[in-house]
Amino acid sequence: MTGSHPALEGGPIFLDYNATTPVDPRVAEATLPYLTHHFGNPSSGHAYAEQPRRALAEARGRLADMIGAQPEELAFTAGGSEADALALRGVPLTDGPGAHIITQVTEHPAVLETCSALQRLHGIEVTYLPVDGDGLVDPRALADAFTQRTALVSIMTANNETGVLQPIAELARLTHEHGAIFHTDAAQAAGKIPLDVRALGVDLLTIAGHKMYAPKGIGALYVRSGLRLEPLIHGGGQERGLRAGTENIALAVALGAAAHIAEDELVAGAADRIRALRDLLHGRLDTLLPGLVQLNGHPDQRLPNTLNISITGVTADDLLSATPAVAAATGLACHTGSPEPSPVLLAMGHDPGRGLSALRLTLGRWTARDEVERAAEQLAANARHLLAA
Repeated sequence: MTGSHPALEGGPIFLDYNATTPVDPRVAEATLPYLTHHFGNPSSGHAYAEQPRRALAEARGRLADMIGAQPEELAFTAGGSEADALALRGVPLTDGPGAHIITQVTEHPAVLETCSALQRLHGIEVTYLPVDGDGLVDPRALADAFTQRTALVSIMTANNETGVLQPIAELARLTHEHGAIFHTDAAQAAGKIPLDVRALGVDLLTIAGHKMYAPKGIGALYVRSGLRLEPLIHGGGQERGLRAGTENIALAVALGAAAHIAEDELVAGAADRIRALRDLLHGRLDTLLPGLVQLNGHPDQRLPNTLNISITGVTADDLLSATPAVAAATGLACHTGSPEPSPVLLAMGHDPGRGLSALRLTLGRWTARDEVERAAEQLAANARHLLAA
C-alpha cells in the first residue's frame, strides 16, 4: 500500500499495528451504505431485507475465501475475545464437568482468562504448556499432556507480543490423533500471512477485525462443518444458532471488505514489503546501538511485521516516554501503577531486566521506509541519552 492514511498524518510514527489498525478507507467506503441507507433486518421478509441479506452473505463468503473455508463455517461475533470464548466455552461445556483443556502459558488473555473461568466455575481442568526460549511450544510436550478427558486444545497462531508462529498444523494433527478438538486464535495472523484452515487442520479459528484494518467490535469464528458448539448467546438462532442477535451488517461488510483487500495484498507481496521494512528497522537499531539490541522471539518463525527487542540497560517504558514521536508498545504489565516484566518474556526464560526492556515495534499497511529510518534514529538517540544519564 502506498500513500498515507488520513488518521496518521501529522501524528507520531505509528509502530503499534499489533495493538490495532486504522480502518482502511476502502473498508470505510464499503461500510457506509449500511450505516446510511440499507438499514433493514436481514431476517425480515420484505424488500428492505434483501440488500442487507445479500451483503451479509457476500461478507461471509469473502472472509471464508481468505482462510480457505466454506461460508457457512463462519460465524460473526463482536470481536476476537468473544470468538475465543465461544470456542472454549462451546466445546468443554458439551462434555460437562471434568473435561480437560490444553493451552500454553503465552496465550492471549482472552484465552487464558476464559480457561481460568472454566476452571473456577465449571471444574474444567486446564494444562498450560511451557514454551522454549524462542517462544515455541514443543509438540512433544503437547503429546505428553493429553488425557482421556481432553476435549480441546487451544494454541494461538501468532503471539501478539513477539509475533512467533506456532507449528499449528503439527499441533492440530496431534490433537486429532488423541480425539480432541483444536482451536487457534489467529487474531494477529489473519491478513498478515496466508491462512488455510484445511491445510492447518484446525477445527476452530478466531479472527479479529481491528487487527486487519476493519473497525473494532467485529470478529468471527471459523467452526468446521459438522462440529457442534453450545452458543454463548441464545435467542433468535442467527449465525446458524451460534450467536443470537440481529447481525451488525455494517461491521460484517467491513470485515468482509478487509478480508478481500488483505487477500489481494498478500498475493501482491505485501508481507514481503513489510518484512523488508521490519528487518531494516532491526538492522538500523543494531547498527546505532552495537551490542545492545537483543531480539525476543524466533528470528525467522514470526509474523513479517513484528519486531520485539530489548535494549540492554534501558527500560522500554522510559524509552517510549522519551520518544513521543514514535507510537509503539512496551509489553509491560501494569498492576497498581507499577510496571512488571512481560509475562510472555518471563515464560520464555528471560530475566526480569530483559522483560522490562522489551519493546514491541509492529509495522503495517502505511509504514514507510523514511518512517522506519527516523524511528530508528530517534529511538537509538534517546536510548544512548538514557544510558549516559
